[in-house]
Amino acid sequence: MSYLENVRTFVRVYELGSMSAAGRDLRISPAVTSSRISQLEEHLGIRLFQRTTRNLTPTEQGKAFYRGSVDILEAVENAEAQVANITVNLRGSIFIAAPLGVGRRLIAPRLPTFLDKYPEVNARLRLTDRKVDLTAEGLDLAFFLGQPEDSNLKIRKIADVSRVLCAAPGYLERRGMPRNGDELISQGHECMNLRFPGATEFRWLLNTPTGPKRFRISGRYECDDGDVLTEWALSGAGIAMKPVFEVAEHLKSGRLIVVAPETPPEPVQMACLFAHRRGQDPKVRLFMEFMIEKIAVDIGTTVLHADAS
Repeated sequence: MSYLENVRTFVRVYELGSMSAAGRDLRISPAVTSSRISQLEEHLGIRLFQRTTRNLTPTEQGKAFYRGSVDILEAVENAEAQVANITVNLRGSIFIAAPLGVGRRLIAPRLPTFLDKYPEVNARLRLTDRKVDLTAEGLDLAFFLGQPEDSNLKIRKIADVSRVLCAAPGYLERRGMPRNGDELISQGHECMNLRFPGATEFRWLLNTPTGPKRFRISGRYECDDGDVLTEWALSGAGIAMKPVFEVAEHLKSGRLIVVAPETPPEPVQMACLFAHRRGQDPKVRLFMEFMIEKIAVDIGTTVLHADAS
């Protein structure tokens, strides 16, 4: 058995926390799984896991080796995908999910360029601000903002996205300009929430002089569609927290104004979630690499333009 297969097995055991679970995922027996880990430990001269009858816990050396192993496997997958892209005629459908703002402004405008290059590939794009389940919904990959729930799926970070608190001039003329998060609360500002069914509270994470702090805001406006919040903000209904790329044009035109500038929101991670599997479909990986490169450029350009305005 190759050293690379042993590394792949180790990564799945680490991520799934169990020899048997990793064996099922890789379609090998627990005995083979255990043997591969033992071979790897013997080769490295270290113990990767502390084993008991009930628990499997990575050692400090195991944690360090995992980080390096993920980088190695990703590099190999990239190389394999590049070879496959040269030798295989890409065809079939790619099932993609993205938040509304991300999909409308960053994904959808780039899709025609990708599909023109690969005429036998079809894209099935689902836009929703709700969390999606890749396995249950038959998706190949999902773009998202924030932190995903614990998952056995792989995450590829794209960028840290700048955010702003913003409101229309009309709202600020009526209610005043809050300088910071404390004034948002003390002055009783109308803070509009992106919230989903089942959420019990909502707090805004703002960057204060003493570090990040969560502010328990309140307001009468809630929606699970981020673009609706933007429209409400433009109408003068209240204050919204928005990624800069979604409201850059409105900020530039003056239809929206940055509020609470002393305590801006913490940036939010934009990343891509996709299935961890051997021999990943070349068209899915190629699409992901294409979009990640384009999105990173778009976000950087948008932030620069917004700062300049």
